[in-house]
Amino acid sequence: MSVQVTEISGIPLIQKGDDLPMIICANTNFVDGDIICVASTIVSKSKGYIRPLAEIIPTPNAEKIAAKIGDDPRFIQGVLDSSTDIIIEYPFILSELPFGHIGVRAGVDKSNIEGENIIFLPKDPMKEAREIREKIRQITDIDIGVIVTDTCGRAFRRGQTGNAIGWAGMTAIRDFRGDCDLFGLKLEITEEAVVDEIAAFSNFIMGESNNGIPVVKFSGCGTWKGHDSLYFTEEEDFIRKAIHI
Repeated sequence: MSVQVTEISGIPLIQKGDDLPMIICANTNFVDGDIICVASTIVSKSKGYIRPLAEIIPTPNAEKIAAKIGDDPRFIQGVLDSSTDIIIEYPFILSELPFGHIGVRAGVDKSNIEGENIIFLPKDPMKEAREIREKIRQITDIDIGVIVTDTCGRAFRRGQTGNAIGWAGMTAIRDFRGDCDLFGLKLEITEEAVVDEIAAFSNFIMGESNNGIPVVKFSGCGTWKGHDSLYFTEEEDFIRKAIHI
């Protein structure tokens, strides 16, 4: 396998209502099988998933959490409003979002957004990825894969990496169960989170500050078989069970 990774430059600062697929197509060419990673920030900006801090009235619970962690109560209220379950409150909020993703502060961010505003993750990243993919197919008549990414921390390890929060045109997991290893041993538990691996490398190209590269193209990844059960169910998630004890 030989994979080519290309930053898509020339993407302007995205505003609400911008035609993101059209802008992407205007700045690169595609062939069938390409995969693009799109930073969730520009997806959210194009859809207007932004709130001015001045319009947010914190609840007593937000005030209490904000006092413990030393943050703006209005920001904390935005995090609470985005979350379906608060797993821990201190020293940071770790919460679950409606689409199954678990992240610090529900992925709500104050960086890379103009003014006194906060930006939220896309409400339905799987739908957003499908929409981008379908629109690019309409524009180019080319079939590509789309991964919507967000930067996340990791348990037990320092540093952030890119994670997939939405995808279309591929399965999230490459499933090796039932295959045999080099010595003929049947694999029973091996499932590779390919969309996260691609998202992580795209984040290396995008950068974390002012690089201004919100879309990265992968060519030559090939295809794989698997499934989309990227998130553990509540019954399977023994880490969450341990935290809640």
